[in-house]
Amino acid sequence: MARAPLIQLSNIALTFGGNPVFTDLGLIVQTGDRVSLVGRNGSGKSTLMKVMAGLVEADEGSRVILPGVSVGYMEQDPDMITFTTLGDYAVSDLDEADHYKVEIASEGLKFDPDRLVRTASGGERRRAALAKLMAENPELMLLDEPTNHLDIEAISWLETTLRESRNSFVVISHDRTFLTELTRSTLWIDRGSVRRLDQGFGSFESWRDKVWEEEDDQRHKLNRKIKAESRWAVEGISARRKRNMGRVRALEELRTERASQIKRQSNAAMALASGKKSGVKVIEAKNLSLAFGEFEVFDNLSLTVQRQDRIAIVGPNGVGKTTLINTLIGQQKPDSGTVKLGTNLKIAMFDQGRSQLDPDLSLWEALTSDPSMAVSGSSDQIMVRGYPKHVVGYLKDFLFAEEQMRAPVRSLSGGEKARLILARLMAQESNFLILDEPTNDLDIETLDLLQDVLGQYDGTVLLVSHDRDFLDRVATTTIALEGAGKAVVYAGGWSDYQAQKPKIETTGTGKLNNSKKVERSKTKTKTKTQDNPITFTEKHQLKILPKKIERLEAEISKLEEFLSQPDLFKNYPVKFKKATEILIERQKDLTLTELEWLELDEKMSR
Repeated sequence: MARAPLIQLSNIALTFGGNPVFTDLGLIVQTGDRVSLVGRNGSGKSTLMKVMAGLVEADEGSRVILPGVSVGYMEQDPDMITFTTLGDYAVSDLDEADHYKVEIASEGLKFDPDRLVRTASGGERRRAALAKLMAENPELMLLDEPTNHLDIEAISWLETTLRESRNSFVVISHDRTFLTELTRSTLWIDRGSVRRLDQGFGSFESWRDKVWEEEDDQRHKLNRKIKAESRWAVEGISARRKRNMGRVRALEELRTERASQIKRQSNAAMALASGKKSGVKVIEAKNLSLAFGEFEVFDNLSLTVQRQDRIAIVGPNGVGKTTLINTLIGQQKPDSGTVKLGTNLKIAMFDQGRSQLDPDLSLWEALTSDPSMAVSGSSDQIMVRGYPKHVVGYLKDFLFAEEQMRAPVRSLSGGEKARLILARLMAQESNFLILDEPTNDLDIETLDLLQDVLGQYDGTVLLVSHDRDFLDRVATTTIALEGAGKAVVYAGGWSDYQAQKPKIETTGTGKLNNSKKVERSKTKTKTKTQDNPITFTEKHQLKILPKKIERLEAEISKLEEFLSQPDLFKNYPVKFKKATEILIERQKDLTLTELEWLELDEKMSR
């Protein structure tokens, strides 16, 4: 059955600063589409999304929206200057009857609606913008990096909410797991054009690699043909030249075709030098406890970190992940317990707050003014892993254009700032890397490269990230901060942590359980799954239904509270009618969901 096109862009051309971003671009988003919009940093993803939202006007082409369709865009940097609190901003443009939706979203996304705008961080502002969009519930949602600044619990809430929604959406994200779980088709921006794959992100990378392979084959064939025809042109007999002018013209056309091909952007030239090895034992922490007032960060945590370990620290925002890092490296004194650092440690740190970057310095100055990189008596040379290198050449290794060299750091995108910090960090010799949220804003190709570089690094890595796929690919051990002082150590990455969590008895020390015990647990799980008739889909439903029940109960409570207002029916009959209809619908959904959960729970227990 044909689906209605919600939005259609045709023959779009757009130029910024004299450089073409898009030429003759076209795309369609249809009813029911759940689209991942992917491409390298700087390829124009956010710009294209703003064209779709009507916030940027193209130089040429048309934008057509199906009449009556509402389009909502999650702003990266929302203008809140006229609002007092984040909640005031989030409920603006909403009917009063729908204000409860913002409260529900604020719980799922973990932001305080009462937070004053003037004191709110950039991440809190973005969460408020996302809550506003989710509450408005437009037919087509345009989501630009919605998972940035969300912890894994909030990302899971957003995944569930979008999965259960009937709305269409286009999403830009670097989070592979998020895109794989949610999307059904993919739009790929590559060198100013858009290609469409009618499959979700899970199929994108193999498709992309096949497209590039076919492109390389065609280029090799073209080069061979040009070489053969060029040889003929040199060795051809002059007496036959007149009747072979068509062949000469064909050669020129082949050369023109090759010249018109747009070269793919290369990957950043990332590398790490571990320098002198550290001691075998990097950190030995015993019985660590730390609290701020009544808030316990961790209690009685013991941990040994060996050279070449890749330790991930996970947990909700605000639980104390950065505080734990600072304690383990001796920058934060614990209330009790001891930390002993190993010998010959040379630490390099990636700061999640990007505080290492002075926004008023140029990219050039950001490197040459760094004491650890400066070359005495030179303004254009820097030390890169013990050797002098020209600053322009090094910045080009990290995909910065020459015209950016003198631009202020504040003009960079989030991904570009992350690459600049990596450039500074990777110029140093180190044997112990501290990476606090390094994955935010990086495109997927750069994440792949960073993963490979860390895999080859001879030193030790201590990592904080909310990117589940990246954690699975990099981490060998995971420390889970689970609140109320509970800190538990698990073998493996995020998926391993999730698999072990319900089956491993945690001791107060958080010591790593014996690997044989983990294997026995996995064997038991496997046997039980084989004997149990419940399907994988049913098992997944059983896991997410309690959260859905909680959400429905919260919505019903808010609606009942709203309807209990005196004189509501008399003064606002339309709002009363709408809220009553929604309440009846939510109560019906709750009954059906509870019945589904009971049936699956009974099946699981057989």
